[in-house]
Amino acid sequence: MSEGLNIRDLTVAAAGKNILKELSLRVAPGDCVAVVGPNGAGKSSLLRAALGLVAPRSGQVSWSGQ
Repeated sequence: MSEGLNIRDLTVAAAGKNILKELSLRVAPGDCVAVVGPNGAGKSSLLRAALGLVAPRSGQVSWSGQ
């Protein structure tokens, strides 16, 4: 899938600990997604990495194939 949001094997760390580990997610244009979970589950870290506000330890994030 080259359009929409494509996250592959995303690992995000903070303070030396993995917050997200090898997360993969595809969201097609027009899809609606809810990110839910308890405090500390990595919701904000996922969104920050998807927006390019935080550098992932590994993995890839692309929007519309870019």
